[in-house]
Amino acid sequence: MKKKLFNKIYKMMSNEIGIDLGTANTLVYLGGKGIVVNEPSVVAINQKTGRVVAVGSHAKEMLGRTPPHIVAVRPLVDGVISDFEVTEEMLTYLIKKAEEHSKKMLGPRVVVGVPSGITNVEIRAVRDATRNAGAREVFIVEEPMAGAIGIRLPVKEPVGNMIIDIGGGTTDIAVISLGGIVRSKNLKIAGDKLNSDIISYIRSEFKILIGEKTAETLKIALGSVVPMEPSEVSIKGRDLITGLPREVIITDADVREAIAQSIDNLVEAVKEVLETTPPEVISDVMQRGIHLVGGGAMIRGLDELLRKWFKIPVFIADDPLTAIARGTGIILENLEEFEEVLIQNEDELPPKK
Repeated sequence: MKKKLFNKIYKMMSNEIGIDLGTANTLVYLGGKGIVVNEPSVVAINQKTGRVVAVGSHAKEMLGRTPPHIVAVRPLVDGVISDFEVTEEMLTYLIKKAEEHSKKMLGPRVVVGVPSGITNVEIRAVRDATRNAGAREVFIVEEPMAGAIGIRLPVKEPVGNMIIDIGGGTTDIAVISLGGIVRSKNLKIAGDKLNSDIISYIRSEFKILIGEKTAETLKIALGSVVPMEPSEVSIKGRDLITGLPREVIITDADVREAIAQSIDNLVEAVKEVLETTPPEVISDVMQRGIHLVGGGAMIRGLDELLRKWFKIPVFIADDPLTAIARGTGIILENLEEFEEVLIQNEDELPPKK
């Protein structure tokens, strides 16, 4: 009773924030308001002064276009923190931006989504960076679990639910039952890898050098894993032989060929997870299907390809980009109910008797 009363008072005096801390984009959910921030996970720093020049979309616009003393960096690599101080700066900016919508006396209570299977050290880094950014309390949840909660799968019931979260830096494949992850696999094949596949393919086939932004544009415009209606896009890049700008036409078949190996590896990883899943849970998955979330879920034909391979229904979640952020919001609203799905650091576990 006392705990409930304290929680009620805290709710009145502080905000509740859910963060989908992604390699490519970070989304912030504010209790009572929904998703209020969706910004690229990029920070621009002035190396002369050590100050942050821009965060989010302003910093992303600077990628590849800055003078030598300003660097635009991504502080998260493969879903985990690679630069602690810059991540802290980014989180401080995002939390402040979210709290503009609702000022409160105390620091917020925050739930952060992280890739499955990350180490205790990496979990502690996320927790410390979020605390240093102004959070009063920090809870960590694995992204596939948050995604499953976000699309309202019955994660606490004794039935198998399979979810594939294809983000910017990592893909999480997980089978969930009774509030826990039964089997999971974390891959470094996701949006960024597909971009680098496209850059490499155009470099070797067309002898043209393009940037990450152009590769991203091609992936969104032409990316598919099964033949679709033919389409093409004209792009400009630097000719590797003459060093001068040159324009070429790229077709959907080119992009499909560029990303084919990565998609094959992704399918193989799904197969591995299914092969090691207990039979009872597999029968649930065969009946209930596989659910796709994250930006990569929108690659044309991916659901069709998986359906064909595994003879299991495959569903793309409604608004797959926001599924994890929505999940963190649902956890915040029902923290006691979802307590068992949160990750605990070893140093936070009760002492062994």
